[in-house]
Amino acid sequence: MWEASIYGFVLAFGLILPLGVQNVFIFNQGAAHPKLRHALPAVITAALCDTLLILLAVAGVSLVVLTINWLKTLLFIIGALFMLYMGWSIWRSRPELPVVGEAHLTAGKQIVFAVSVSLLNPHAIMDTIGVIGTSSLRFEGLEKGLFTAAAIGVSWTWFFGLCWAGRLIGGLDSSGNVLRHINKLSAIIVWAMAGYIIIQLL
Repeated sequence: MWEASIYGFVLAFGLILPLGVQNVFIFNQGAAHPKLRHALPAVITAALCDTLLILLAVAGVSLVVLTINWLKTLLFIIGALFMLYMGWSIWRSRPELPVVGEAHLTAGKQIVFAVSVSLLNPHAIMDTIGVIGTSSLRFEGLEKGLFTAAAIGVSWTWFFGLCWAGRLIGGLDSSGNVLRHINKLSAIIVWAMAGYIIIQLL
């Protein structure tokens, strides 16, 4: 029985660890805001979106959606365009104290951005469906429930921890120089992922 929980934990951790668009956004919000609680809208929204994707993947619903070719292509196009815009927003932000710019978002904008980078990110969806969804097929009943709960638990813990790490670095960086370099790197990563999606479309 515990095998399902451990398997779900390790699998979800391996998927969420790479520095993707969602992680970059959560880290930046933690670093940009003077108080950790101000970045909670982004953290909670991202965690809820991951929870939804995992539940849909385990249920098999999202797998059916991605078999519709035109819908899959539309998702890729929207995701790539949004990543290009988000990369530009991060690049031009100036994380000085007090923090200003696009990296320092209001609660409403945090929610919109978090939903977008979570649900309009084709690679996150494909990973969730292709790995977590298919891996869940080996379990039934209670074991499948434990596997799903472990995967969801990793997402929530990771996003809160990532936001906290961002806040620590933001608090130590009184000049804003470190955050400016992090933002530049983050923007390049986001643009690279958008370029990869565009290449796949072509």
